[in-house]
Order: sequence, then C-alpha cells, then structure tokens
Amino acid sequence: MNASWDSLKILSDPTRLRVLALVSKEELSVAELQEILGMGQSRISSQLAQLRQAGLVSDRREGKNAFYSLRAGLSPRILNLLKAALEAIADQPALGEDRGNLDRILQKRRRTQEQYFNLIAGRLGRHYCPGRSWEAIGRLALRLTPAITIADLGAGEGLVSQLLARRAKQVWCIDNSPRMVEVGTELAKKNGLANLAYKLGDIEQVPLPDRSVDLAILSQALHHAQHPQAAVNEAYRILRPGGQLLVLDLNAHTFEKARELYADIWLGFKESALHGFLKKAGFNKVEIATVAREAQEPHFETLLASGVKPGR
Repeated sequence: MNASWDSLKILSDPTRLRVLALVSKEELSVAELQEILGMGQSRISSQLAQLRQAGLVSDRREGKNAFYSLRAGLSPRILNLLKAALEAIADQPALGEDRGNLDRILQKRRRTQEQYFNLIAGRLGRHYCPGRSWEAIGRLALRLTPAITIADLGAGEGLVSQLLARRAKQVWCIDNSPRMVEVGTELAKKNGLANLAYKLGDIEQVPLPDRSVDLAILSQALHHAQHPQAAVNEAYRILRPGGQLLVLDLNAHTFEKARELYADIWLGFKESALHGFLKKAGFNKVEIATVAREAQEPHFETLLASGVKPGR
C-alpha cells in the first residue's frame, strides 16, 4: 500500500485533521493541544501516536514535556494531500474555534513571560538569572570593537549595553517588556549615555532596518524565544555584511523549574543546536565554546557562540 493511500486513511479522521491544522501552524505540547481541542490526554496521545507513526508529525522532548510539529521534509505529494484536506474543512466551526483557542494559548505564553520580566524590572541586575555571570559577560565584552553600532536583542534593562555604550558608536536595546524598556531608558539617561537607546520589540521581529548594525548580541535571551531560529535569522537580517553575532546562552540542562522560576521556554541548547541555528541563518566562521560553569546545583553551563555575516 503506497504512502498516499495510507495518508488518505489517516486524514479521514476529523480529530487528526484538527491536530494537523494546529501543529502545522505552531509547535504545541500535549497539554496545549488538550486545552485547545477540549479533549482528554489519552485521546490526544492516541491520535498523535498514529500521526507520528504515519510520518506526518515529529515530536521533541523538552524535560518532561513533549512538543509536536508538522514533520519537516514531507514530500510534495503528501503536502498537497494535507493542504487539500485542510482547505476542504477550513470553514468548519470547530476549526474556527481551534484557531481562536490557539491564539489564546500563544497569548498566554507571551503574558507569562511579560509578567515575569515586568515583575523583576529594576531588580534584574541584582536578581539571580541562570547563566548571568561576570565571567561570561566579561568574555563577551572582550570581543568588542570600538566605534561600532550594536544591537542588544532581548536586552532586559541593558546590563551589557550599559557597559558597551561607553565605547560604541550607538547601542540599540530591544526588549518586549514595556517596563524593562522604561527602566533601561531611565538608566541610560541617569548615566549620561546619549548613544544608548531602547526600543520595545520582539527579538523575532526586530524593529531595526536591514543591514543597520555591526554587532548583534543575544545574551541569555535565545532560550526565551518562541522560535530561536527566527531570532537568529533576524540578527542576520539587521547585520551589515561582515558583521558579527554573539550568543551567550545556557547549555542544555534538565532543571525543569527554570520554566516557572525564570519564564524560560527552552532548557538551554546543545552546542550542535546553536551551531545549526547560526549556519542555517547563513553565518560563516561559526564558533562555540563553554565559557562558564556554576559551582552550585544545578550547575548551569554557559555557551558563547559567534558567527560572521558573509560579505564586505
């Protein structure tokens, strides 16, 4: 029996089609699918198992959670079958409800992070944050080039940027927390840093023009991104040819409480994952090294990754 026939049988079930419609838009956990569809875990897990066995979805383990997405690299024939099936039911009320519930889930994700960072705004420099150490920040700072334009993406209050602005030509701090932007702007004014400016924005949609900066920094920000690859792609976009990206982030770990304590979405990244993000975005000369390891449990390790945008 060929793959197209098997796929037609899989797509004949309304619940499986609803699941495929959702995971084709966003990677979702089993719990999130339960909430969106209003179904029990056993039913959702059963449908996901069949979809995975059919090769239509992929799962990713992150600690105790499993996240599902549409499998990458599906053949054009299978994709066309799926597209036709989804278009045929697009006007069904259940699909409209699913889309609304999906939007609500994604807003809930964003609110959780925003509430956390708004809460600690003004205290971030004194508040414990995994991977934030002077050793790691110092290693990053040593890579600076004087009189350049820098973008600090996911800057928070701008702890790094407050230091960089004393030598850089211009520093842009981008953060999606209104309170962080407010506090950072006040700090820049207090310290007389006229070349340090804050912008409210998302690291996956950076409010800066193409090819406008020489150095982009993601310092302990990437594990807060919904889509890390999109954030790295944005860094590539705003860099001038020959510009450099520096990423400070946690090595992959299993400290589940980081999600609750620090609003982390990702439990760090393996070196291979960071390398893949930079290479896929188009960076050359990609290098990754472990630059810090905390003595206390859970012994967070910090990775420093760098890449250069081709050109010049």
